[in-house]
This record gives sequence, structure tokens and C-alpha cells, in this order.
Amino acid sequence: MPDTKKDQMTRILQALRKIGDIVGSAVISTDGLPIASDFSQGIDEETFAAMSAAMHGAAETAVSELKQGNLKQIIIDADEGKMISIAAGNKALLVILTKPGINLGLALLELGRASGKISDVLGE
Repeated sequence: MPDTKKDQMTRILQALRKIGDIVGSAVISTDGLPIASDFSQGIDEETFAAMSAAMHGAAETAVSELKQGNLKQIIIDADEGKMISIAAGNKALLVILTKPGINLGLALLELGRASGKISDVLGE
């Protein structure tokens, strides 16, 4: 039986862990619904998806109102790690949670590649 789209996206998320220092990742709809995830700790996927989509939407509005072009990514830097969000097609977001010491350049490079693959899986 062929892999479902969710299976394909889950494999893409699991491959992100190979760069190291990624605690978890998810593909969510821009409406705030979970599509696929790879979390190793107890994170409520529905809450994570809703909050990530709200954050991304607010950032898009701010960037637009300030006439800064299109939003590329969001990076939140906190004491215990980072949260990075990037578009994965027109209707989905790729969001990762990382440890504080992640190699940000490598993470952003791999996120860009993964978001392209997810966009392809979604047919966008």
C-alpha cells in the first residue's frame, strides 16, 4: 500500500532530527490544525498548531502593514531553545522546536529544503 501524505511528511520531519538539536517538529495548516508531527516529548499537538498558526498570522500582518515584503520565517529565541516557523506551500507551515545551541544556519538551510518537500507532497 502506498504511503499516505501524512506518512511522507512524517518521514521528512524525522529526517530533520539528523541535523541535531531538534526537539520536535510539525506541519500545520495555516488555519491552525495539525497535519503531521514528530515530537519526542509531551506536547499537545492541537494547542501547538493553533498557537503557531496564530503567531505566524500575526507576524504576516505586521510585516505587511510595515511594508516589509513577504514573511520568510519566524525565529523565537527563548532560554530553553528556539522555535522556528517557515511556510511550506500556501496553506501549511513547518515549525520546529530546538535546543538553545542549535546551528541556526544549518537548521534554516534544512528547513528550507524540508518545506519545499512538504509543499511538493501537498501538491502546491
